[in-house]
Amino acid sequence: MNLTHYYWYFQSVVPPRICDMMVQYGKQQKKKEVQAITGKFGRDRNLKTQPLTPKEIKDLKKQRDSNVVWMDDRWIYKEIHPYIKIANNNADWKFNWDWSESCQFTKYKKGQYYDWHCDSWDKPYTEEGSTKGKIRKLSVTVTLSDPKTYKGGELEFDFRQHEGDKKRKTVICKEILPKGSLVVFPSFVWHRVNPITKGVRYSLVIWNLGYPFQ
Repeated sequence: MNLTHYYWYFQSVVPPRICDMMVQYGKQQKKKEVQAITGKFGRDRNLKTQPLTPKEIKDLKKQRDSNVVWMDDRWIYKEIHPYIKIANNNADWKFNWDWSESCQFTKYKKGQYYDWHCDSWDKPYTEEGSTKGKIRKLSVTVTLSDPKTYKGGELEFDFRQHEGDKKRKTVICKEILPKGSLVVFPSFVWHRVNPITKGVRYSLVIWNLGYPFQ
């Protein structure tokens, strides 16, 4: 799919007070904090009954190393949803979507990162419920930390068309460095989070779903 805009950003739109509330709320869920995984290890697997083996954890951390807490509180969606709708229209994507997955509150500590990936799956969800038959269409990342409190951890895009594409154009999304900034992008766009070299970076990620493109 050819795009005029690969992402759409909003700088410093989430008030610092709200960002701090999200971080504090995420920290309060310490008992629910888990090692972040990728679809390769978790989509069709119950990790409670089939936990990752030491080898799988080692392999996972070659691709992704961070800690997450899942949140689905209405006040969080209410704060972020308007920007997703504006971006979807202004970037001229106009994707049809009607559901958001649980919010992923992510903590990146020194040395942690998430290598190149895209958020979309190869097939729609099959589980019964609001996600059945749908795919990830729009991703959103919200910066919750003051950039003065950490180094590294930049969100970087790669406008490749497929995994073997050698014609790459990588761009660091500097527009969302200020606290309270957010970026919306099609879930099939490749991106990564560079390693943290100092401090801790907190972010919020939401994937928004709709029925497959026609």
